[in-house]
Amino acid sequence: MFMTNPFAELSASIPPAAMQAYLLVMILLVAGGTLLDIGMKKSATYFFNHWRNAQRRGVRQVGGAQMTVIALQTAAVDVLTSGEFCNAQRRAAHLLTMYGFILYIVTTIIMVFGYSTLPAPTPAVLPVLWYVGALMVSGGGYWFWFAIRVDVAAEGSSPFRLMHADLFVVSLVASTTLGFIWGILQQSGATIAADVFLALYLLATTVLFGSVPWSKFAHMFYKPAAAFQKRVEEANGSRRNLPAPADKPTIFGSGRQRPRNY
Repeated sequence: MFMTNPFAELSASIPPAAMQAYLLVMILLVAGGTLLDIGMKKSATYFFNHWRNAQRRGVRQVGGAQMTVIALQTAAVDVLTSGEFCNAQRRAAHLLTMYGFILYIVTTIIMVFGYSTLPAPTPAVLPVLWYVGALMVSGGGYWFWFAIRVDVAAEGSSPFRLMHADLFVVSLVASTTLGFIWGILQQSGATIAADVFLALYLLATTVLFGSVPWSKFAHMFYKPAAAFQKRVEEANGSRRNLPAPADKPTIFGSGRQRPRNY
């Protein structure tokens, strides 16, 4: 069951060109949504202004060789292993979701563009990896949603409370879960149920990739740049982590008052 390309089976009712066009539209939505997000939130302007200010404040010069080492450290520690997470469970859930999502997306593209016609044999490993990727995303996402989220684990809030910031996680997990169920139903011959879950799968996937400007989807592109910038600031000495002394006046002209019962 898990060795059959679900998109090849789907090509009997939906032309492969339509599936490929849908994927291209989703890719364009991600690219356009990210650019729109950058424009709306002025993320690029803030990043480059902060970068210039950090360079001016720096007390040491960072050369090209050191910059290369910093870039490699950022890729190895902050990107590939999510080293910014101190909580082991949160880090594990994030890595599970991240690598599952990469596996899920890559195998989807390969199967749709390369093996979406029935006569073309699909290597058995591709559908297996697609299902595994969907399970990894769902497992990591549900683990985070029901057990690791701060408002649930630390504040005791209901895991079913939805907020605007949850749009990315909810649509991502919904897409992979519905896709997994659709693939199983399709192989089992439950045509009507498979069609229902296919419609829900497409809806959740469209929301996932079409809501980039209003969700946290674009953060996956910002985080490596922010991590690289942080390492450069630490290398040139421009990063200041200590708070201002308590007896110094703030920018509003009032200093921090000592508690009366001190």
